[in-house]
Order: sequence, then C-alpha cells, then structure tokens
Amino acid sequence: MSHTRSLPDSILVAATLGLLLWLPVPLGSNRDWSAGLLIFVVAILAGAWCLTQLNSGRFGSRALKRAWPMIGLLLTAQVWVGLQLLLGVSRNTGASLQYLALGCAYAMLFVLVLGLFNTRRRLTLLLSVLVVSGTLQAFYGTLMTLSGTEWLLVGGKEAYRGDATGTFVNRNHLAGYLEMTLACGVGLLLALRDGRPFRWRYVLELLEGPKTRLRIALVIMVIALVMTHSRMGNAAFFASLMIIGSLFTFLNKEHRLRNIAILVSLVIIDVLVVSQFFGLDKLKERLLETQFNDEVVDGEVVASANEQRDDIFGYALPLLKESPLTGIGAGAFEASFQRFPGADIRLNFDHAHNDYLQFAIEFGLIGSLPLALFALLAFYHALKALWRCESWYRSGIGFGAAMGILALLIHSFTDFNLQIPANAATFVVLCAIAVLANHHRNPGQSRRPAASE
Repeated sequence: MSHTRSLPDSILVAATLGLLLWLPVPLGSNRDWSAGLLIFVVAILAGAWCLTQLNSGRFGSRALKRAWPMIGLLLTAQVWVGLQLLLGVSRNTGASLQYLALGCAYAMLFVLVLGLFNTRRRLTLLLSVLVVSGTLQAFYGTLMTLSGTEWLLVGGKEAYRGDATGTFVNRNHLAGYLEMTLACGVGLLLALRDGRPFRWRYVLELLEGPKTRLRIALVIMVIALVMTHSRMGNAAFFASLMIIGSLFTFLNKEHRLRNIAILVSLVIIDVLVVSQFFGLDKLKERLLETQFNDEVVDGEVVASANEQRDDIFGYALPLLKESPLTGIGAGAFEASFQRFPGADIRLNFDHAHNDYLQFAIEFGLIGSLPLALFALLAFYHALKALWRCESWYRSGIGFGAAMGILALLIHSFTDFNLQIPANAATFVVLCAIAVLANHHRNPGQSRRPAASE
C-alpha cells in the first residue's frame, strides 16, 4: 500500500523538478505562451497532488501547517487583485487577469513544494536541481558570450551583446536567477559539511573530494554572474554573502574556523582568482562609469547620463500618489506610465525597474503589504533555521535560503526580477525552502548524532 501511495508522489516530484528546470529556458517564461504554460502545468500538478492527499487520507505536512500564515498572505494578495478587477480599479484588465492567474500559480507552487519536498532526501534533491539549473544557465550564457555566437534559443540577441544572459533576454534577470541558485549551492555546501574538528589540511577538500562537483558548479555560476556585468546583481550577491556569512560564523562558534574557511574560499577562489579572467575588470568599469546626470560645462553637455533608472523612479512617483491605497491594478504600470515621462526618457519602459515601487503603484498598500509580509516571514524562517547550530544540515539550508532571499530583495531596488515569471516562481520556491529548512522530516534522525541530524 505504501508503494502505491509513493509512486504518484514520485511522479509529481519528478514533474515539479522538470518544471523548475524548464522555467528559465523560454526567455525566463516572460512570454504570454510560456507564462500560460507555467500556470497550466502548476494547476495540473497542484490538482493531482490534492487528489493524492485526499486518496491517502493524510492532508498536509508539518511544514504546510507552519506555513499557513504565509499561504494566507499570498492568497490575500490574489483576492485583492480580483477585487481590483471587480471594482473597476484596474486600468488594464487584461494585464491584471494575467497577474491574477500567475499569482495563483505562485501560491499553488508554494504549497506544492511544501507538500512534496518535506523530507531531507527530497529537500536535498530540490536544492540540487536548482543548482543544476543555475549551472546550465551559467554555462550556456558564458559559452554564447565567449564564443561570440550571442544566440538565444529563439534567435540572435538584439540587446546585451557581450554580456551573459543565458536564456533570459536581460542580463539582470540572469543575474537575479543566479543569485538564488548560487545561494542554494552555498547552502548545500554548508549543510553537507561533516563534524570533524578544523584542520588546515581539510582546506584542500574545498578544492577536491566528494563536494568537487558542487564547488565547480559554484565557480561556473560566479563566472557567469560576473559576465552579466550586472552591477546590482553582483553587489546584491556579495552583500548577502557577507551579511549572512558574518551572522552564520558569529552564531556557530564550535566550527567557526571551518566555516570561515569555506566562505572565504568562495570569495578568494571564485572572485579574486577565477573571475579576473572572465570580465571582472569590465564590471568594475561599468560601476565606475555609471553616470545618472548629464555633465554640463559652460552650458554645454560634455558627458551624457548613461543611467535612466533614477529618472524613471522620479517620473513614476506621481503615478504612485494617484492611488496609494488601492493601486492602479496589477500589471497596469506600462499602460499608465506613458503619460508621465519627460523628453529625457527616450525608451519605452514597461516596468518601473524597482519591484517595490512597481508593487506599490500597481497593488497599492492593501495588496503590496501582504506580499511584503510573506517575504519577511520567509526570511524569518530562514534565519530561524540558520540559528539552529545543533543541526549542520538545517543551519546550512537556512543559510542558503536567507542568502538567496536577501540577495533578490536587495537587487529588487533597481530591477524587476519579481515581474519575470521564472525568477518570481524560483523566489517563491526559495521561500518554501526557508520553511522546509526548519520543518522537514528526517527519517534517519534517530540513528544519527543530534549535531548532524
């Protein structure tokens, strides 16, 4: 009987992992057909999972029960989008309908991951697949750039030539995706460490040994992250690594030297050594040459601004002031923003290039507050797992989840990763991992020492 119950679960696990691998492939699922496919597949998988739960008579896991407040917040945001449509608040009903369908899909995916990956073996498998996906994106992106092919899956690249984009259109979206998959890899590296006392000879195991493939994957992803030349993407990744890494080493006193060696190796080997050969200088040049305003001398412009995102923020503020409480409707930014920009904005901006500003404009305070609380609760769960120093596995996974969530939250100040379905869905999965880090089941726990459980 247990075998018949586990077979449908195994099929659902495989299908969900396949979906996560697929999501970034069709231009980040940021096309109507690919977003529709995401919604359809998640609905089918969630429905099938509910049927298996009802058939087995065991509905809900410990992780699901702990996550009910977060599920409620996600659903509250979707209810508000529905009300925006019903009450005539939305200024673009088509876009709002699409956002409502995507929001429901994200909520179902969150529940699905909590329900399917609630054992240690499956949680490790989930993290491994995300690392594999990030590595494939990184390898493809660097290959296209270094070879000069500059090819997306559906044709040649029209923008960001010379920058790694993987199968995304925008380099910043590949950077956002890699921030999360890199965090998963770092979390796995820490979760799977053993409990031997620190010895300097063990440092060699960071370069060789059973975790070699994971270390190679991290190197490939860091190379691609640098080659995106995304300023905020790289800044967000290293800031989150330093912040969460410092907290982690401060809390874990027993193996502090070993943990410091692992984290320092990520910076020294991946950045200061390897990345020097793959465009780190070009990234530094982009950072130094960033100019937000025209340089005027004697009334003449001698150097034009090369960054317009701060102008977008300024022009979008009046749109925020029009409906601060109710918003203008999910997905309605592009249709409503066009009447605000001045002559200095020479491009069409379909997003605010600031997720916080765009959510505030579109969802208003009523709709954006539940989403903010959802992210903060996920970060809390991740930090709570990080705090559990008696369990190397749980604290390591908590590290990865906290780092990935923080990195994307930092990056969201200057980009719109959460408007890209592949990245938004992966972020929701990362939030589920934060809950699972604390509340997954470990069948072998009774046979192992408490510290390594």
